Amino acid sequence: MARSQATRKPTRIQREKTQSILEAALDVFSDNGFRGSTIDMIAVRAGLSKPNILYYFDSKEAIHKALLAGLLETWLAPLQEMDEDGDPIEEICKYVALKLKMSQHFPRESKLFANEVLQGAPHILTEIEGGLKDLVSSKARAITRWAEEGKIANVDPYHLFFSIWATTQHYADFDIQIRSVLDDGKDPFETAGPFLDNMFRAMLEPKAR
Repeated sequence: MARSQATRKPTRIQREKTQSILEAALDVFSDNGFRGSTIDMIAVRAGLSKPNILYYFDSKEAIHKALLAGLLETWLAPLQEMDEDGDPIEEICKYVALKLKMSQHFPRESKLFANEVLQGAPHILTEIEGGLKDLVSSKARAITRWAEEGKIANVDPYHLFFSIWATTQHYADFDIQIRSVLDDGKDPFETAGPFLDNMFRAMLEPKAR
């Protein structure tokens, strides 16, 4: 938590400085991971002195936690939008599209999350085992019900989610690999969307409808 926020409501300038620090830190952490990042690197990227950074945040860990807290809210939002009373295939494919859009527009956040998980999720394990797990379990029950009602194929709901995360977040986390292999100068998201939509629709289509 920023020190200034612990004592009184921050001013506009303080809010702007805090946001600048978080933006710079997002660049640094997504490029280097938590262990490979330093306050000095964040200060250089933010164009501020190290003491100035430490005025707003007690430590590198405090900045990292602030970023992750905001990230988890953003990460959960698309899944929360899945309507359990809507058309099952449309709702799941909409979720796939939203996750892919997040990879397209929030690649730094995706890499930040991936780096954290690769390190054993030391700063967000409680949230993963709590809010994220609870939300996924709730939507998994809806997917199981849809399968039992014959509205979608009989799929394992948890592995379905893992597959969605893997195929959509890959485009952010391994962007350089994808663009190097394609080597056509085109935006891979333009063709990724239709491909993933077709793939998941084929998987979810019930055998007899």
